[in-house]
Amino acid sequence: MRKAIAAYLVAFLVASALIAAPANAAVVDTYDCAEVPAITPELDHDVARGDDIVKEPTIDEPTEALPASARGKGSSKFRATVPVYFHVVSLDGVIGNVSDEAIAKQIEVMNLAFDGTYGGVKTGFRFELAGITRTVNAEWYYAGPTTPGETAMKKALTTGAPHALNYYSTTAGPYLGWAYFPGLPAARMFLDGIVVDWESMLGTSTRYAGRYDLGLTAVHEAGHWVGLHHVFNGGCNHWGDYVDDTPKQLTATRGCPTGQDSCSAPGIDSIHNYMDYSYDSCYFEFTAGQTLRMQDHWLHFRQ
Repeated sequence: MRKAIAAYLVAFLVASALIAAPANAAVVDTYDCAEVPAITPELDHDVARGDDIVKEPTIDEPTEALPASARGKGSSKFRATVPVYFHVVSLDGVIGNVSDEAIAKQIEVMNLAFDGTYGGVKTGFRFELAGITRTVNAEWYYAGPTTPGETAMKKALTTGAPHALNYYSTTAGPYLGWAYFPGLPAARMFLDGIVVDWESMLGTSTRYAGRYDLGLTAVHEAGHWVGLHHVFNGGCNHWGDYVDDTPKQLTATRGCPTGQDSCSAPGIDSIHNYMDYSYDSCYFEFTAGQTLRMQDHWLHFRQ
């Protein structure tokens, strides 16, 4: 099926989270979920889609950023068009300076994924390019999360947060990408958005060929941006990723190991879910439970 998806993307033309991160924590494919949003990114490694910068609290009852009163608001009628401000940061005006065509393809990949075209559920989200900025800055190009470079870049470029998605195309430091959960305080709202390695975009590079080269890293990071944790968040404990229809999962996936089952609880691992660390060719779905969670977070934090 993924081969069909890859073929579809190529035809149209002519992609890791951490444990749980607070609502306003950054997902550097690293997650940390707390009621009082922490300013820590969710990080995604270039080899494993990410390692947690903030580890999951070793407690029996986790704190959840989304208030109970805000849950269950989403529905099949939900629709949201998300403006995207795409910030291209290149090393020298050439390296990393992705084309307008590549940007359009990336937005299309995100829309196909969130619309359930590859599989899974239609989420009701649509992304619409609202603007492109282009900056030549070596410090920003190489900046990692929580660095002076990230701060300077985002203070200069962030537009329309928290209602618009700020997409930063850089090397993403040592990661494939990172993102911040909904709920950042006003004073830190400039951090909001996702940072994605430009070489994970479809057709831009061969660096991640056969692994993270179909543009789905941005889908994974956008999932964090609207409130989703990794499917392996919390391991085999009873709360997992706070979504009922994603089976408990102890470890992040590498590649696409069919039938992987890392917990004794019912259900095999969600290796095809965008919120795992699988290869792009293995991804094809968000679940109904994840969709409702995204919608609830949007309505509470970003509408």
